[in-house]
Amino acid sequence: MALLFLVFLLFVSSVTACDRCVHRSKVAYFSSASSLLSGACGYGDLATGFNGGRLAAAVPSIYKEGAGCGACYQMRCKDPKICSKAGTTVIVTDLNTNNQTDFVISSRAFMAMAIQGKAQDVLKLGIADVEYKRVPCDYKGKNLAIRVEESSQKPNYLAISFLYQGGQTEIVGVDAAQVGSSNWNFMTRNHGAIWDTSRVPSGALQFRFVVTAGYDGKWNWAKSVLPADWKNGVIYDTGLQITDIAQEGCSPCDDGNWKLH
Repeated sequence: MALLFLVFLLFVSSVTACDRCVHRSKVAYFSSASSLLSGACGYGDLATGFNGGRLAAAVPSIYKEGAGCGACYQMRCKDPKICSKAGTTVIVTDLNTNNQTDFVISSRAFMAMAIQGKAQDVLKLGIADVEYKRVPCDYKGKNLAIRVEESSQKPNYLAISFLYQGGQTEIVGVDAAQVGSSNWNFMTRNHGAIWDTSRVPSGALQFRFVVTAGYDGKWNWAKSVLPADWKNGVIYDTGLQITDIAQEGCSPCDDGNWKLH
């Protein structure tokens, strides 16, 4: 069963490997970053510390029913008089239900696309023509972490979210077990980046999860993460760094002659 599950994941991930290609669309911005903090990914106030506040709400095809939460995208506006060639990088924290733009981003991210001294001119655009592509997330050496959500009710209900997920990856399956046990219980994606289970193993907990990156999919095992006295709202280090990068899946793949900065 596990093998069939992984084969299915590899098929699904191959369909979305075009993430690395350059896409052209329009981008709008939220006048207040707080609009993104209650976002569909469920990060809450923690999102303010992500990526310098350069946050984004993404359309369903990018949000991917929550699997796209935490993904990073480089984007640049197209007016060379006011927009830089490098643009800026945003992180997905919310769902965008407006079909006029692929992203709605924070005003800080919107202005970050400008050349020096032209941030206000970019902001005046309101909606900008952009090019964007998915890029690896880099948390400067931080390990993948698990936050125990406030909704958890020990010992019968556990909800977690993953933070600092590096690389160009998506977590698409999660299991939990007592440390030292091989009796794994699967968790379900509740919404966004939140996974939960009502079959909570006792004692300290270990986790294994399936990470996909383009055509590649593999299990990762965090052997000891939550202590037996785990507490709501606390962030626990998995000891793992996720750095996988998606393979190309488009033919041809237009890279827009970009050089990442």
